[in-house]
Amino acid sequence: MTASNQGRGPLYRLYTSRLRRRLSPETVPHHVAMMIDGNRRWARQLGFDSAAHGHRAGAAKMREFLGWCDEIGIKVVSLYLLSTDNLTKRETGELSDLIEIIAELADELSREADWRVQHVGRADLLPPDLARVLADAAERTREHTGLHVNLAVGYGGRGEIVDAVRSIIAAHQVQGGSLDDLAASLTPEQIGEHLYTGGQPDPDLVIRTSGEQRLSDFLLWQSAHSEFYFVEALGPDLREVDFLRAIRDYTSRDRRFGG
Repeated sequence: MTASNQGRGPLYRLYTSRLRRRLSPETVPHHVAMMIDGNRRWARQLGFDSAAHGHRAGAAKMREFLGWCDEIGIKVVSLYLLSTDNLTKRETGELSDLIEIIAELADELSREADWRVQHVGRADLLPPDLARVLADAAERTREHTGLHVNLAVGYGGRGEIVDAVRSIIAAHQVQGGSLDDLAASLTPEQIGEHLYTGGQPDPDLVIRTSGEQRLSDFLLWQSAHSEFYFVEALGPDLREVDFLRAIRDYTSRDRRFGG
């Protein structure tokens, strides 16, 4: 039996409700980043002949996850859905299925009452249809003031930093400044402003499923002072109680911001 089929009785609901009640809006993270992992393993363990079953279940779980975040007062959530490495290293059939699933998820999220959807990543590397869906989702929700959802699609953390530096250089050249002047004045704050997430707070908490404990090129700059929490459950098996335990653990930590 998978974790998603466990813990649905009254004791589970009572425990989940108790965890939720013990969280206060003042202590929950403002920005949570989620690395959903294990979709393919989940599909394989259940005997499916295609990884698409796992990716679709993972997308459904992410929709559920966003609801959990919204319910406890988290303001920004970043979901790592497709890396630049995935675009070149995934088998063609699996990649096509994944692109379709991501497009469906983005469109669905953009029709949620007041959520704002933003694409973070390289649109020029994506198939045109997917890039258009992501752009439409962002435009449709541009004025929304509810949960801010970053969809990291065609995303790579190293590439993001390179793009930010290029943007800074280009802007500096337009103003007629020299490279020597730029080198002398460049600050971490400038780079942060030119990232795909420019203007947003950095993630307070990064969660990764399936027991993997690595960043995989996700929000490298932004997560410099983030807290990390690793869940053993495969992506589609993530339960609300796992999420609430992660938030509880975060609220109990003494954040030293590199100190």
